[in-house]
Amino acid sequence: MTELLSDDRPGRGAPDALEPTRDLRATLPDLVDVLLDKGVYLDLDLIVTVADIPLIGVNLRATVAGIETLLEHGMMRRWDAQTRAWVRRSVARHLPLADDEDVVARMAGGHRQEEPVPLWRPGTIYLTTRRLLVWRADPRELLWQADLADVVGIALRAEPTIGGEDRTRVVVETSAGTTLLSAAAPERLRDLLVQHGARPAAGGPARDEPAPPLLRDHAWYCERLAGRSTWRGGTATLDETAGLVWQGPLDSRPAVRLRPDRIAAVDVERGRTPTGARVLVVHGRTGDGTATTVRLAVADASRWARAVAELAGLRALEPTGGPR
Repeated sequence: MTELLSDDRPGRGAPDALEPTRDLRATLPDLVDVLLDKGVYLDLDLIVTVADIPLIGVNLRATVAGIETLLEHGMMRRWDAQTRAWVRRSVARHLPLADDEDVVARMAGGHRQEEPVPLWRPGTIYLTTRRLLVWRADPRELLWQADLADVVGIALRAEPTIGGEDRTRVVVETSAGTTLLSAAAPERLRDLLVQHGARPAAGGPARDEPAPPLLRDHAWYCERLAGRSTWRGGTATLDETAGLVWQGPLDSRPAVRLRPDRIAAVDVERGRTPTGARVLVVHGRTGDGTATTVRLAVADASRWARAVAELAGLRALEPTGGPR
């Protein structure tokens, strides 16, 4: 395999030496990393023969790399300019942009209006080469905006919602004050803002960012539907604040949410599950005081039982019972 690193055609960038590499231990992920990070240049001669008679010949010269790598070395710049112009024209139909302004990212989100009363106003967050703004398409309205040059701090903060679920908000500090934004991908928005010159809020981002979960793993939740039990795949998370949470990939909100102070007992039972013969059983109560029992099939039920019990200040029980 030959790593690419430049286009030596006249006027398309300074030529660099191509350095062939050979590693018999390389795997498919290694190849993908090279493709995206550095790129490869293929110099291939292929001959198709039948009964030792050559019939078809293929002479291939190709460059394969990530778009950013190609642009860095002077390739596909015309395509990039045309694509940016098309995106600018498309976005400008409903979002006012300056002539030299390009959209870097967009995502669903909202802006919290503080006056006259605190109120979340949903819209679409746009990060451009000049501004961060929240725009509502119907009716057309600019809900909030700030020039990137005025952003003096950026941080993440966990806040409880009306339903009791913690959501990560983006705290934007500008010369005019502090603004709270909701975003579909708050971490990505924070990182993009930092890349474009914003700096973490005073005291460092770790002060405001939610702590990482104690455990997170793929898990199967035993759910009762129409009088029968069924296993649904999803993600289980154990968090110091939220407690035990399970959510399916298509669920709008978690199907399981047990805070640490609402967990009454933890057990590991034997039973037939999609992951083996052990079931994590957590007894507790919901927010309205209703008793509930959660059954999860995880790869290491004992480890989860110990962690849940420690978080709730309980003692994890030994495996009990027969198959259920």
